[in-house]
Amino acid sequence: MTNLLKNTGSMAAAAPNPLRASAGHGPAGPRPGRVGSFPVAAPIAPATRVAQPRPLSSGGDHPLHDTRHNRRLLDQENRIRQAFAGIEAVMADIAAGITGEDAADRIQAIAKSRLGFAFPSEWLRGSWSRPVNLRRLYAFSVFKAFERLVAHRFDRAHAECADGESAPELIRKWGFHAIDITPCADGRLAGVVDFILRVPPTVVTSRRSFAGAMFDVEESVQDWADVELRRHRDGLPNPADEPTRYLKIGVYHGSGSDPSHEGCAAHGSDERQAAQALLDRLNAFRDAVETSYGGGATVATLLVGVDTDTDAITVHLPDASGRLSLDRAIDNAALYRATQGLEREAAKDAIRAEVARVTGVAEDDAATEGMRWFAAYLLKNNMAQIDYVRAYHDGRYPDLGHTERFITVGDGFDGVQMRNLSYQAQMATVEEGAADMDVGIKVFRAVNLARGLPIPVFVQFHYNGGVPGARDRAAARGLRLERAIRARYADLVNQEWLYTFVSVRDQASAGDLEMIEGAEFAAAGERSCGCEKKG
Repeated sequence: MTNLLKNTGSMAAAAPNPLRASAGHGPAGPRPGRVGSFPVAAPIAPATRVAQPRPLSSGGDHPLHDTRHNRRLLDQENRIRQAFAGIEAVMADIAAGITGEDAADRIQAIAKSRLGFAFPSEWLRGSWSRPVNLRRLYAFSVFKAFERLVAHRFDRAHAECADGESAPELIRKWGFHAIDITPCADGRLAGVVDFILRVPPTVVTSRRSFAGAMFDVEESVQDWADVELRRHRDGLPNPADEPTRYLKIGVYHGSGSDPSHEGCAAHGSDERQAAQALLDRLNAFRDAVETSYGGGATVATLLVGVDTDTDAITVHLPDASGRLSLDRAIDNAALYRATQGLEREAAKDAIRAEVARVTGVAEDDAATEGMRWFAAYLLKNNMAQIDYVRAYHDGRYPDLGHTERFITVGDGFDGVQMRNLSYQAQMATVEEGAADMDVGIKVFRAVNLARGLPIPVFVQFHYNGGVPGARDRAAARGLRLERAIRARYADLVNQEWLYTFVSVRDQASAGDLEMIEGAEFAAAGERSCGCEKKG
């Protein structure tokens, strides 16, 4: 993202970035081959590759490394990868023994012993004219793997502490009571909270993904209003009379190694266009709050770019009036190198000094102090993530492009995060999310269909188990959205390339995914969604 950095003579522009060599030969060696604008699969599939940890005692390459945190994230990444590893091999073995009178029993035996679950028995009734649908079995296996990951409940508490202090308390001290993160739906940003930014989930009140990060302004204003109402009514997360603000962070992305092909599909891999479009949307959100509510109502905004090859961020800093600019930014890959030889405290001081310099204020400027310290916090966190990629992925991910396992629509999920886990199109209706879904389907036509794999689509909605009828209404919404998706992509459905699964989850209790069978809520989907759960 150095092309967006215009601060002549800044520390961030002091040296070229070795992770962005023009010939594309970074620390990980030559780029993989290509077909059109998509990478050819590497000899070892990303789904089965397991990163090898270095000894904890070795520390990191930067004084702000966080080796123990990185090791926990590595364990999380490997567990997620292993959950999907071997599914294709199991399908190949099933295909090899799919005939014979006892084929169904043999398929179930393979599924139970190697995948840990059974397939619906009616799916295994095949004949010579209508063989067992292996594509459907594959898609179901991917869903079950994700379902088990949700049930695992990864420990995300490691982000709650910042150098021995409570990170949520520090963030409120810096003037922010809630953080709303809107990344692009691209799967390479699927780990934006836990890995790239490392923000405590307890302060992230919303994280919704959209193609190109093009969020709905009115919907975001409603999210802000809901948080503020809770502050006024319940004093949560802090009383309304405390001088803190709601912070919305927009996250766009690009590729340092192959910017013309591996950037944001929604913006034609034009990184500056992606950044400008998101900046315009953030400004519209801020203006909408101030215009609609007046009386001093205000929000803070921050624009962050991610190089998805290395996870290094670019932070666009607001000026003293709170306004953002594409050209007032810090490239963290360059700042990482510039502070690499310092002691830990000196490195933190250098980051804060650079943030003040690029903002254009003195280091003791009280008006901008909160945002500056928060920006420095993100830069510090991300330096540990740069170390993570250097330690476990040779400085640059081998899968520069898309390798997502599935598409998820409806409500998002945060408990399972990893780069390229899924393409996330968060919407309530196909009409409002058509552009997002179309981009996702385009991606999966190249990622999955080109390899003979189907497209799994998971429709998920949350509900509050304490509210009567909430589960049924969530299920009905899911089934309506599923039907609309199948109608929009009827060609893929009819050719048996697209499979949908509907689930709901009790958000209040952080429960497991509950898979919804179409017949169970067929009537509810046609009525006003006010039905009660059967039985």
